[in-house]
Amino acid sequence: MKPLSLLTPDDARALAGVIFDLDDTVLDHGALTEAAYGALFRLRETGLALIACTGRPAGWGEVIQRQWPIDATIVENGAVALVREQAGPIAGPGEGLAPVAGAGRVVKLDALDRDTRRARRAELVALADDMVRRFPAAALADDNDQRVTDVTIDIGEHRRVPPEDVRTMRAVLRERGVRTLVSSVHLHLTRDPADKATGAVRLLSTRFGEDPTRARYRYAFVGDSGNDGVAFAAFTLTFGVANVRAHLGKLSVPPRFVASQPMGRGFAEITRRIVELRKNAPEP
Repeated sequence: MKPLSLLTPDDARALAGVIFDLDDTVLDHGALTEAAYGALFRLRETGLALIACTGRPAGWGEVIQRQWPIDATIVENGAVALVREQAGPIAGPGEGLAPVAGAGRVVKLDALDRDTRRARRAELVALADDMVRRFPAAALADDNDQRVTDVTIDIGEHRRVPPEDVRTMRAVLRERGVRTLVSSVHLHLTRDPADKATGAVRLLSTRFGEDPTRARYRYAFVGDSGNDGVAFAAFTLTFGVANVRAHLGKLSVPPRFVASQPMGRGFAEITRRIVELRKNAPEP
């Protein structure tokens, strides 16, 4: 991983947008700081599209999409996206898509119908209940009521679950045909094939008209932990906040650049570098 000082003007100016994780990347243990929130506005002022990409639930994503200065929100590790429906023609990335009151309702993009989702999720809830009975250090996460595609077990947000318990839960669930993903705070149970990389590329292709291959070069990804690994591998320009170092053992490909500061301060640090290079680099 390289320090941010080695990021070049050409790298920064080639970007069309930035995709970013939430927990322990933009958020500090779940809290949004002024520095991190302001960083989003500074990025947007340089003409970049902004897309949140998180394991958090669809219910949270709808609120974020309504109130943050972003173009789209990908939730539940890539399974669902929230976008603002436009009254007129769809604008290009970064062009007139700021969340303004009355600018259009927020819509959820999901490949499956509601009844299928409910049946699939009921099965996952039963499996998660079984896991927390067997591993009492764990508990169902407190954001589950807002979810539509997966179920989450708290392993690091309000609980501290031993790593060996997490590994055993994942092995049991794998035997039952359930995919699992681990973030800095949750163990996710899902039957969806999506992940943060496929969800982001799908959204960029279907909603923003990006070529799926070219999108991997035109958008940067910022993250911090294991469930960001697929995106670190998929996108060419990637950044980690400093606390990513604690998760390097879970990443087959580390981020290309790393901030010196953790969490929201690290995100603001990355933002300052990108903004500086985009504003000061000479026109081609």
